[in-house]
Amino acid sequence: MVTARNPVMLRPDSVSHPVEWHISKGLVAYGTALAAMDARAAAIADGLAPELVWLLEHPPLYTAGTSANEAELIAPRFPVHSAGRGGQFTYHGPGQRVVYVMLDLKRRGPDVRRFVTSLEEWIIRTLVKFDVAGERREDRIGVWVQRQDKGAEHEDKIAAIGIRIKRWVTLHGIALNIDCDLSHYAGIVPCGVSEPRYGVTSLADLGIEVTIGEVDAVLRREFEQLFGAVAGG
Repeated sequence: MVTARNPVMLRPDSVSHPVEWHISKGLVAYGTALAAMDARAAAIADGLAPELVWLLEHPPLYTAGTSANEAELIAPRFPVHSAGRGGQFTYHGPGQRVVYVMLDLKRRGPDVRRFVTSLEEWIIRTLVKFDVAGERREDRIGVWVQRQDKGAEHEDKIAAIGIRIKRWVTLHGIALNIDCDLSHYAGIVPCGVSEPRYGVTSLADLGIEVTIGEVDAVLRREFEQLFGAVAGG
């Protein structure tokens, strides 16, 4: 059931500088990304750097959130990294758009639930542009799509959300499946959701042929509608 929760956008007048928008080419090592995020978040908190949205892809790997249960690491066929974010195990790999979002909630409003809801809304609005009905669930973080073709109650997750807050600056963010190898999820219980009627999907799996660049363009437009202006690319 879709919740009635409405997103409260984090776009106050006090945020006067555009958010930096950066897209990395190639695959970025996970450790490199963590170090860069930590450094940038500290600079944002100290007022030395603008907020940042960083779009990238990782090589195949699993990450463990702070609530990860080792029993849900079924077959560690790829490197496993401690992420420091909330949540459980998830997968990252080529064909998945990872977006690390570093925003200053001191200025935008220190409300973590509002922030997560706004991230969900960002994904949902992006998916609409590709004729995909993404939905939020009260009991499951992330964005889901109904799969009537698999059964009346079957739903697949198309985007994961995992965040960390440090000095009221956000880290980590979203992972949207565009055209990744879904078989790689078999090595974990994704996000701790083990019921057979819940799976994972991607735009390609849904029959949507789209490039990462096309998705990036929509992500940027919808981000600006929700969070404010961006600069760079």
